[in-house]
Amino acid sequence: MLRFTVVLSVFMLTSVPAMGQTLATEDEVLKNIWKEAMESSELELLAHELFDQIGPRLTGTPQSLKAHEWAVKKYESWNIKARNEQWGKWLGWERGVTHIDLLEPRLRTLEGTVLAWSPGTKSEGITATFIILADVADSAAFQAWLPDVKGKFVLMSMPQITGRTRDDWKKYGLEDTTKRIWAEQDSLSKKWRGLPKKYGYTKRGALAKAVESAGAAALITSRWSNAWGTNKIFSAYTKSVPTVDLSMEDYGLLFRLVEHGADPVVRIVSGSKFTGESPALNTIAEIKGEEKSGEYVMLSAHFDSWDGASGATDNGSGTILMMEALRILRKVYPNPKRTIIVGHWGAEEQGLNGSRAYVEDHPEVVEKLQALFNQDNGTGRVVRMSGSGFLSAGAFLGRWLSRIPDEVTRHIKMTYPGTPAGGGSDHASFLAAGAPAFGIGALGWDYGRYTWHSNRDTYDKLVFDDIRNNVVLAASLVYLASEDPEFMPRDKRILPIDEKTGEPKKWPEPVEPNRAGRLEEKESGN
Repeated sequence: MLRFTVVLSVFMLTSVPAMGQTLATEDEVLKNIWKEAMESSELELLAHELFDQIGPRLTGTPQSLKAHEWAVKKYESWNIKARNEQWGKWLGWERGVTHIDLLEPRLRTLEGTVLAWSPGTKSEGITATFIILADVADSAAFQAWLPDVKGKFVLMSMPQITGRTRDDWKKYGLEDTTKRIWAEQDSLSKKWRGLPKKYGYTKRGALAKAVESAGAAALITSRWSNAWGTNKIFSAYTKSVPTVDLSMEDYGLLFRLVEHGADPVVRIVSGSKFTGESPALNTIAEIKGEEKSGEYVMLSAHFDSWDGASGATDNGSGTILMMEALRILRKVYPNPKRTIIVGHWGAEEQGLNGSRAYVEDHPEVVEKLQALFNQDNGTGRVVRMSGSGFLSAGAFLGRWLSRIPDEVTRHIKMTYPGTPAGGGSDHASFLAAGAPAFGIGALGWDYGRYTWHSNRDTYDKLVFDDIRNNVVLAASLVYLASEDPEFMPRDKRILPIDEKTGEPKKWPEPVEPNRAGRLEEKESGN
């Protein structure tokens, strides 16, 4: 027997089940959502097909296009109408095999990869020695040093003082030693972060471009995540030479060899290449409403990912959550009152571009949107929601949550009326247009350190029981929002005071999507 909980609409942080009481009756659709999600789940199969077989979905790559095509076919297999909408174009890029070998003073294959949109190498690769990014007094001294990089691999990142995590030091280290080590680490980090500005480069990537222009053979980075074996994998700023990210351990090895005059020699081979113009897509799935087909309830998650791993928790978990929710709704609630849409957004990682384009291209949906629920922060069970700054959201969300099984809602903390997100994930695109959109925030599972934008964001990090919980939540919210006889008002709260100006903060405004990403860059690298 499922337990159901009533949630009072309050304008404070409150725990859902703490406000509840048991209902005497049960809703058959909600019971069937639970039953289908728990007994006939397709989450593991979806995850295998998307993450193991297709892999990461970096915008502009063949895997991205393959994933969009796969999603449409999967929806069609469930008798759900779906389509790919092109909203722009992007610089096409295809990752090739990367191989990095230390040749001198000893042989070792190094752990690393080229960054996204990095140029590759010729088939024989590049073999060179190293130089460390200069630590000089000012911009003039830096310009005098720059010619020294010609023909060399440049170590562009700080070396880590320790490869053990802060948790490890806290658990095992002596207190005084631990404090000293991390004070030194923080001081070194602050120093390296300040180098671009010290040398006169204020724009993102400007320092990397200057080193490339001076004739470097490649740029070598290491963005450690303070987690065992984990690095952040983002994009390259170079246009003609590779940018390679190495594991913290191997980067430190090279740094020490250079510091001690051992003159290491490394060969880098990368088959990555630019492929011209590629379509930028959103995948849109829809179940047409009957009574109020011109009003909408939406689920959304971004489809793209970085490509250091498989993009499983960022945001593959949100993707399969929304797909599974719509599959279940099609089966147990085939004739909704309002039209149900799921949006799988492209190029979120480059600035919410797919969702911003959808908002711009579909004003009819934005105008008549009852509610949108977006998930984009890992594999965990949903534990928080906010009214996003809408004064009426508490009454509506509270009413809907009160009817969802307590097994699902008991962990959720609600904040009413909350504040609107100005960025971060795709519901912000809808909030900027004044539409009620809500992020459903997940339990962390060390997401920020281990899987967010990292080389460890893989299938094995998924927590399927938590995702099943979220499927029930999302499908139930959509069903209840669709059936609600009222349309959610859009009255906004007065936002808190901005400490910098002394005035109330302003509601976020729409931002133009980038519909031609990176195409101004030189296509090179072969």
